[in-house]
Amino acid sequence: MKPELSDPSLLRTTSYVAGRWMAAAGNSLTATNPATGAAVAEVSMVTRSETEAAISAAHEAMSGWRDVPAKARAQILRRWFDLMMAHQEDLAIIMTTEQGKALAESRGEVAYGAAFMEWFGEQAKRIDGDVIPAPSSDKRVLCIKQPVGVVAAITPWNFPNAMIARKAAPALAAGCSIVIKPASETPLSALAMAELAERAGVPAGVLNVVVGASSEIGPALTDSPLVRKLTFTGSTEVGRRLEQACAATLKRTSMELGGNAPFIVFDDADIDAAVQGALISKYRNSGQTCVCTNRIFVQDTIHDVFVDKLVAATAELKMGNGLDEGVQQGPLVNEKAVEDVDRLVRLSTEAGAQVALGGMRSDLGPCYYQPTVLTGITSDMAVFRNEIFGPVAPVMSFADEAEAIALANDTEFGLASYFYTRDIGRVWRVSEALDYGMVGVNEGIISNEMAPFGGVKASGSGREGSKYGIDDYLEIKYILMGGLDR
Repeated sequence: MKPELSDPSLLRTTSYVAGRWMAAAGNSLTATNPATGAAVAEVSMVTRSETEAAISAAHEAMSGWRDVPAKARAQILRRWFDLMMAHQEDLAIIMTTEQGKALAESRGEVAYGAAFMEWFGEQAKRIDGDVIPAPSSDKRVLCIKQPVGVVAAITPWNFPNAMIARKAAPALAAGCSIVIKPASETPLSALAMAELAERAGVPAGVLNVVVGASSEIGPALTDSPLVRKLTFTGSTEVGRRLEQACAATLKRTSMELGGNAPFIVFDDADIDAAVQGALISKYRNSGQTCVCTNRIFVQDTIHDVFVDKLVAATAELKMGNGLDEGVQQGPLVNEKAVEDVDRLVRLSTEAGAQVALGGMRSDLGPCYYQPTVLTGITSDMAVFRNEIFGPVAPVMSFADEAEAIALANDTEFGLASYFYTRDIGRVWRVSEALDYGMVGVNEGIISNEMAPFGGVKASGSGREGSKYGIDDYLEIKYILMGGLDR
């Protein structure tokens, strides 16, 4: 069932290469609504050769795009921002239909994604160089910044609009061209964004979207010497394989990978605020985000009070089709996702965890899992060690600050972390001790376009957003000018 849109032309079903919508040919994939199981659209799939054509188109287009004045690039990105906001409702409907999240969240994601167009359009005019003190009076040392080259972007299904925007906006602002491979579960959001990019005036070949199997598209992107940078958001396992594949051509890479976010509540915290922070951090997008709270640590003196309040608040969450009014928890992206979450819960309860709420599949449909709270967690349980990627909140008690930090850092991941306290000294101590790229203090949502998003350890490398986010798309060129005293 096709979504009802104010602008039906946003529903594209073929890849976008060199400024043209490719004619449907060969195999196709079915975009499916996880809430109902109904087919939304058949999207044609490209092959390796067509991906290589997209790379060639990006390479050819970049020579002209890099010479477009920064102010003109900024104006195009601003028009893309304006178009995304003008079509916010249609983009949100497309997203909810193919991905499942609540419509209110989809609207928020579109605005979040559009903000990167606005932010990096402005940053395009601030790509400054340097004049460095020279070793002698007859010389001048200059540094200029130039676009890194053709960018390949592989994006996930959990944020099918914002993760593209967070990569495409800095690439285009820097003067790079880009080839985007969206997740097979959510191709329609990517193609709708390409439609609006075309309307905004992005030149043919500068932005390309290729839909298809990873086995066809991935090797074409990693093997090509024309691709100078690969940026990926997804699992740590896949990120490692992509790093290895990029090594042969010595590509620059940015990896935003898995997480295992701790959420610490100290006994001096505002408990009600902490519960609300945990609720939004854990259950946003039905728990399917890399920065979702994955392990909740509560000081033992307030543990029972916190759990009672968290259970009561979680029980109030309304589940259902994300398109329905008032729904806060939509389905997971597919049945496999439900199976993975259910397996982690079963392994943990078999090891001694107690179910305080939920703990099983929902009768709403095969892609639904009940919002769940688990207690009695120990560090050897599956829900402690693994990224859950579902609506399951494991709660564990701790005795003091040192134990909380040790438990929080006891993971290979290092993306996002959160803690609640009203002690200013503790704010500094814990913020600096947590081995994570991002820390939220008394806040459950930390992402915005002005802040650097990224992790350490097995959570990847590089930063997206902020003034630092454009650096990954630029090379520094050193120029020595001599003979100036003659």
